[in-house]
Amino acid sequence: MVAKKKKIPFGTITITEKTKKLIMAALESKRISSGRLVREFEEKFAQLYGVRDAVAVSTGTDADALAMAVLYDCGAQRGDEIIIPSLSFVSTGNAVLHVGFTPVFVDIERETLNINPGLVEQAVTERSRAIMPVHLMGKPADMDRINEIARRRSLYVIEDAAEAHGALYRGRKIGTLGDMAAFSLYVAHIITTGEGGIILTDDEEKADILRSLRAHGRACKCATCVLNTSSGYCAKRFDNPAGTDIRFVFERHGFSAKMNELEAAIGLGSLDCFDDIMARRRHNFYAMTEIINRYPQFMYTIKEEEHEKIGPHALPIILKESTPFTRDEFVAYLEKNGVDSRNLFQSMPTQCAGFRFLGYKLGEFPEAEYVADHGLHIGVHQDIDDDQIEYLDRVIADFINNH
Repeated sequence: MVAKKKKIPFGTITITEKTKKLIMAALESKRISSGRLVREFEEKFAQLYGVRDAVAVSTGTDADALAMAVLYDCGAQRGDEIIIPSLSFVSTGNAVLHVGFTPVFVDIERETLNINPGLVEQAVTERSRAIMPVHLMGKPADMDRINEIARRRSLYVIEDAAEAHGALYRGRKIGTLGDMAAFSLYVAHIITTGEGGIILTDDEEKADILRSLRAHGRACKCATCVLNTSSGYCAKRFDNPAGTDIRFVFERHGFSAKMNELEAAIGLGSLDCFDDIMARRRHNFYAMTEIINRYPQFMYTIKEEEHEKIGPHALPIILKESTPFTRDEFVAYLEKNGVDSRNLFQSMPTQCAGFRFLGYKLGEFPEAEYVADHGLHIGVHQDIDDDQIEYLDRVIADFINNH
């Protein structure tokens, strides 16, 4: 065991003084449901990405789900199909089922961890409505090929950018390359609200539908609600043919998925130091990548290509087939020496019991299943310093030397 043990936790959260002041002000005002701070967070998130609208919701899973639910207003029917990668955090597949669609799984590329675009078109049927690529671990999916297939087959593209804050693809920001994009704002992510999610779109009508969907399908869907932000008079409230309260008119099947003010306060602080967080995470990601690249006979990680910038969510490590030790042995050694890690998800259709009813069989998604059995990921977050990176280097070298 390595001497002078250090702790390298998987994730962290940056709580700024601004966040603390905003939270206290919200508590003192007794206005903590979705209101002024949520709207400010949405506006600043949209500005960061250069899009028309950002709609904040309660989780990243809800962000996926509501983005897909918009498709019902575009003519989709229950049971229609959404094409997604077989390897992702389980929320991707869960969200498809939550909305009433059918997930159609496509295997990944082992080197990129992302959906294999060469297999996507084979999965398209007359019931396909959208492709939802996942930019896993912040590495951009092959959006040129995905968008080309979508255009040719008249499909929508919804980016699952849960882990891809700050990622770039051919000079464009991940989250701006499809019809909509869904981000997670979970505590371990680059921009966080503790929990939470957010959906980006340049389509005003889709943004209106999203605001309706997050509030039970309610007919009132203004970007800024005067009732929620200031308890002021709303001229639109009874301005309809029936003269009834529009807040109790429900146009569509919806969700209860609003973000609250306390979460938005955390997010506003996170946005203020976004550049600093990104710089530190990129430094850590590149330094840790160099460590992994010293052992090409045993393991590998994702590679940043010339046309992209990886959003440094975490560092995936995948063991090679000839490696004389297992993933679980490696993980146990890391844990014993204070290095926290997570397994690299599972093949949803064949390794997650919740999808067993769909009838897929083990072996149908060999690349996803391999990564699930041989992969892990460790943190690259902003609280990791160079001393900890040097310690990680020693821990891995010690383990390798013993094998």
